[in-house]
Amino acid sequence: MLKAKFNTEKISIKIGLVFSKLGMSPNMWTILALIPAFFGFLLLLEGNLLVAAAFFVFSGFLDAIDGAVARVTGSVTNLGAFLDGIVDRYVEILLYLGLLFFLTNSTIEEIFVPHQYWISLLIFGALMPTFVRAYADHRNVVTEPEDHRKMGGLIERAERLILLFVGMILGYFNPVYLAYIVVLATVLTNLTALHRIIFVLRFKKTT
Repeated sequence: MLKAKFNTEKISIKIGLVFSKLGMSPNMWTILALIPAFFGFLLLLEGNLLVAAAFFVFSGFLDAIDGAVARVTGSVTNLGAFLDGIVDRYVEILLYLGLLFFLTNSTIEEIFVPHQYWISLLIFGALMPTFVRAYADHRNVVTEPEDHRKMGGLIERAERLILLFVGMILGYFNPVYLAYIVVLATVLTNLTALHRIIFVLRFKKTT
């Protein structure tokens, strides 16, 4: 959704021009994003929410560099896109598991169900939208890139992470804010998955 509303191409080119001078390949930048994410996870285990958020934001910045460098150096490859998607999933799981431990160790009351349930549903909801799109393509139901983009949804990865980062910052002042934002992100991600499933079913009927 953010990509649809804002033209980030110019910013990406500037980032690529700057960091391509360091001589690191796009795949190296991709893998490098795992390091701050891992330290962010460890910081969440220690209950250091604000610094953990900074590490995960830094990981997200490194994740943006790989694609930018690939574009300005003409080294965009399917393998690089594959590796980027895999690392993205690992970074997200590190964040969610870290939030699981942080919320479990907090003294805040559960919201309808224990925090572990919400995090489990958040992980499921975060993975399903990508799976729905990939599986629709795998089964030759929705194959054109333009149709993939039309799937959309209420919240995608970038918005989901921004929402959680805001929750982590607010959670520094009171963990209950983070808990409610986790619930909100969980609901929105699962609705996004449902939205894409409905899109595929309707798309099949019209083709």
